[in-house]
Amino acid sequence: MPLQNGDFVLVDYVARVKETNEIIDLTIESIAKKEKIIKKNGVYEPILVVLGEGWLFKPVEEELLTLEVGQSKIIEIPPLKGFGERDPKKIKIIPARELSKRGVTPRIGEKVELNNEIGIIRSVSGGRVTVDFNHPLAGKTLIYEVTVVKKIENILDKVREIVKRHIRTVDKNLVRIERMEDTIKIELPESIRVIDGIEYMKRGIVRDVFKTISDVNSVIFVETYKRS
Repeated sequence: MPLQNGDFVLVDYVARVKETNEIIDLTIESIAKKEKIIKKNGVYEPILVVLGEGWLFKPVEEELLTLEVGQSKIIEIPPLKGFGERDPKKIKIIPARELSKRGVTPRIGEKVELNNEIGIIRSVSGGRVTVDFNHPLAGKTLIYEVTVVKKIENILDKVREIVKRHIRTVDKNLVRIERMEDTIKIELPESIRVIDGIEYMKRGIVRDVFKTISDVNSVIFVETYKRS
C-alpha cells in the first residue's frame, strides 16, 4: 500500500547535481566514506520524514507518496521544480568599499549578506566586486536516489525518532520515553543535557510532537541524577 500524508517514515537518500555528479547531501555512511564526504555532525543514518509536513524537499516528498516500504526510486528534479533558473539580474556589481564598511574583506568564494540576501563573491577587480545572489543550485538539475527504509507505527517510536531528528548525535536507544494517557515523558541521556542549544532542541521536539501526534497533549522532560 502506497504511503500517505501523515505517515512517519525513515528514508535513506543520496542527492546529486546531475550535471557534475556532485553529491550535495546524503544519509548513507558507506557512500560518504567512498566519496570522502564529511558531515558536520558525523551522523549517517535514515532520517525521519512525516509526509505532508515539508521536512524533505517538496518534489521528493511528493514522489514518496507513490512508494511503499522497502521500495526505491530515482527522482530527477529540473531547475523549475528545484531552485529555479539562474537570473542574470541577481548578479550585481558592488563597490569594494561598501563591503569594507560592513567589515567584509572581499575574497572570491566568500558569502556576504546584503539587504537580507545572501550572495557569493565571484570576482574582485579594480575596487569592484561581483556578487552572485542566485541560489548555488539555481539552474541545476538534481537527482535524488531515495529508499523508504521503515514506517513508524508506535507512538513511543514516533517520539523517539522526533528526538533523533532534533538531536542528531544522540543514541536514540538511550532515550527513555513513557506514555501516560495523553502525556509523554522523555528522559535524555545525561551527556546530551549539556550540549549547546539543547533547550532550543527540546522546544523543537515539543513543537513537532504536538504538530504530528494528535493524541498527545503534554510533554514532560525528566532529569534524573544519581549519587556517584
